[in-house]
Amino acid sequence: MNVRRLGTESLDADSDQEAALSLWPDALTLSIDAADRVAADLADRGWSVVPEFLAAPTAATLRAESLARRDQFHRAGTGRGAGHHLQPGVRGDDVLWLGDTPDAPGEGGDLGALETLRVHLNRTLYLGLDGFEAHVAVYPPGAGYARHRDAFHGARSRVLSTVLYLNPGWDDADGGHLRLFLDADGSESFVDVTPEAGTLAVFFSEDIEHEVRPATRERVSVAGWFSVRR
Repeated sequence: MNVRRLGTESLDADSDQEAALSLWPDALTLSIDAADRVAADLADRGWSVVPEFLAAPTAATLRAESLARRDQFHRAGTGRGAGHHLQPGVRGDDVLWLGDTPDAPGEGGDLGALETLRVHLNRTLYLGLDGFEAHVAVYPPGAGYARHRDAFHGARSRVLSTVLYLNPGWDDADGGHLRLFLDADGSESFVDVTPEAGTLAVFFSEDIEHEVRPATRERVSVAGWFSVRR
């Protein structure tokens, strides 16, 4: 997988499907129906959830590759640069950034469907997405991440947030849901996303506040952000 961190070389916003496939060998794993569904949901309500975005064997491979490198993870914090600090009461996951090492999880193209999605969303919603960064996040039992947004309004760096789950056989009683807050009108409405293996959640980074609810078992996901050039 060719993961690009912010501030590094990225695909042009008008890259075509052929260019995408040359960089992401598994890109055709995303069906047009799934891509159309995400585009329609984003246009209508600003978020989308797609069960079985990744096939079970692909999700299992990503999970195994990730957990095999568990000793390379570090405790996640909040803020960036000089403002970065650890707050266990706010955020309790350990992370491994993809693309930091040649053998990082996903380097075999297992996340190629996300590139197909990027190209499709640029064509249908004219978002101009041209960069991507991602990390694997492992939440130990009882850990969570308090309500927050992934981008500040007007920053125009992170545009779309993605969360891809790698937890087979997850039950609602296990907890660990991603809670998307839909209360732009001041209400407290929300939707909870079960972190079942293969499920993808996508939402606008500036608009959707969200939190990770504590779980009774270890919870693994790939969190990513599509960006535009500033």
